[in-house]
Amino acid sequence: MTLEEQIKYYRKQAGLSQEKMAEKIGVSRQAITKWENGTGTPDIANLMAIANLFQISVDELLSNEKSEKKQSNYIYESRTEYDIDGKKNFDIKLGGAYAVDLKAYHGEKIEVAMFSNVYKNLLADYKVKIDDIKNRIDIDLNRFNEASEADAKESLVITIFIPIKYLGKIELSVNAGTLNITDIENEHIEVNGKISEVTLQGNKSEIEIDSNLDMQISVLSHEGALEINQLSATSRLTLPADYRFRSTKKGIATHIYYERQGKKVDDFSDAEADNYIEFNGIKSELVIVEAEV
Repeated sequence: MTLEEQIKYYRKQAGLSQEKMAEKIGVSRQAITKWENGTGTPDIANLMAIANLFQISVDELLSNEKSEKKQSNYIYESRTEYDIDGKKNFDIKLGGAYAVDLKAYHGEKIEVAMFSNVYKNLLADYKVKIDDIKNRIDIDLNRFNEASEADAKESLVITIFIPIKYLGKIELSVNAGTLNITDIENEHIEVNGKISEVTLQGNKSEIEIDSNLDMQISVLSHEGALEINQLSATSRLTLPADYRFRSTKKGIATHIYYERQGKKVDDFSDAEADNYIEFNGIKSELVIVEAEV
């Protein structure tokens, strides 16, 4: 992975928002954004601070060796695997979580990995159920022993690996602080729930996000449509500076605004672009932000 991918990967694995990571190493949130977008590079002092935060070496942080399933630095973990042998649609219901990473990889198995630094009884309190029903895989996360959704939102990190060659449509229901969707190439992804921060990278898909929380959505790279559905919410969508897209809004009292270098600007969408952003809702606003170079 590149340096920017390494930084983002380890931040997500640690269950940290960009703001929290910035606080821990003494920099601004904007610096973290630039490092993860590849528009800026941390100096040696910050590289050491990042490595120390994630308890890895600077050499490991700078390594470009591709590893699709890295070992975690969490105290407790649980992994569930299931072999599949053909293309499937996926219906995933997770309930509450602190952070969720949905990723396609080169392999044969679905893997659901759960991590925490709090749950000593992670294996007993959270059980993953995987049902193979004809052309569909159902993945459900069940809680036991009075483990609450509130607890899960505080410290439960979930990573789901799906084999690239078996990817059909995906429907994901989750209430999480952060959601990262990476390297998914399929027809459609639908996300339902309450989510504060979403990051999209390397996807080729029509992605639909239904969430009534104010969201921060970061597109690092994406090909296809992005549909955002909200009720009485104000969200921000950050796009790479060279990202071409066309946009439209639907619903009642919905608005799209545009921002560049911290200032509101005129519409900079492109009616001829292939990528498509659609904003639906009632009494909601979307601010489309061009990332600083």
